[in-house]
Amino acid sequence: MSFFDEADEPRPASRPAARRRGPTGGGRRPPASDPSYGVRRGIALGGLVILVILIGIGVHSCQVDQRNSALKDYNSHVAAVIQSSQNTSRQFFQVLSGRGGAGQMRISINQARDSAASELNQAKGFSVPGGLGDAQRNLVLALQMRVDGIAGVGGEIEQAVGGPSTSQGAINAIATQMARLYASDVLYKDYTLPLIVGALKNASIPIGGLDGQQIVSSQFLPDIRWVQPSFVASQLNVSAPSTQSQAKPAPGTHGHHLISVTVGGVTLTPGGSATLPASPAPTFTLNFQNTGQNVEHNVVCQVSVSGTSVSAQTVVPQTNPGQNATCTVPLTSAPTAGTYSVTARIERVPGEVSVVRNSQTFSITFR
Repeated sequence: MSFFDEADEPRPASRPAARRRGPTGGGRRPPASDPSYGVRRGIALGGLVILVILIGIGVHSCQVDQRNSALKDYNSHVAAVIQSSQNTSRQFFQVLSGRGGAGQMRISINQARDSAASELNQAKGFSVPGGLGDAQRNLVLALQMRVDGIAGVGGEIEQAVGGPSTSQGAINAIATQMARLYASDVLYKDYTLPLIVGALKNASIPIGGLDGQQIVSSQFLPDIRWVQPSFVASQLNVSAPSTQSQAKPAPGTHGHHLISVTVGGVTLTPGGSATLPASPAPTFTLNFQNTGQNVEHNVVCQVSVSGTSVSAQTVVPQTNPGQNATCTVPLTSAPTAGTYSVTARIERVPGEVSVVRNSQTFSITFR
């Protein structure tokens, strides 16, 4: 038998590999009956829930911080632009009271208009927090009215002061533009500022003091009397012709009757007493009727506080026979705390014989 014919030697049988076991307690799932496993699993789940809660609190805190920061930034930007507008107001009214030449006054007024336009453009670029869209729209509109009012005065100033005789129409037009400026103050102080203050308070952001947010409530028009043509003429140092005072009153009766006076929606009782806050200075609303037979023009409504220099007035362009009219008279300031006699009055018009029913007086305590 050759080498190749030799039978193969039998090989030892292979044995199945033994199952590998880890160290005792490592890798083996503990039996369900093991109480420590449930405890460990509960602790893990509890830790996960706490982690999720902490993450949620952190995210919410960041959102609140971002919201509060946006509110503070917006209020600071509004305050800055209103302060700048106040500087423009001083520049503008110094020109009107400066007794300068018509040409130079026109140039200076145009410079004030450019400043107001710059402030308007700044406001249009503000980043507005959610919920303050109405405040922003009112702010932009108020600043736009200031630009338009200044421009309107600039367009009339040369006719008002430049010629040998003053144009009554130009004086009246300037007074109308002053009413626009006054309306811008109302829009900002009564419709913009309260929304900003409310948002700050809702966010628990402190207001005032050394560390709180500063609220700027200044107004552009320094004196409500600027809406009266006669006052405009006196400030421009011109003598405007008064056709109404020179002309003979029209035939028939003339006059008005003051029906009621309200403050903050509360009707005051003639001869009675009331208590009003001294700050902000209150606004009086006079409801009256033309009891004559003629149309009356430039009717003056006035409120005065006895024993003080506090008084204010506004002008109603026209009243019609037998019809009611309303005017609002905001005090530019309030007297010191105390009780005063306050009189609301509709001034006499040409041809008016009796003014017995033109006024009402109240005892008002300012606090």
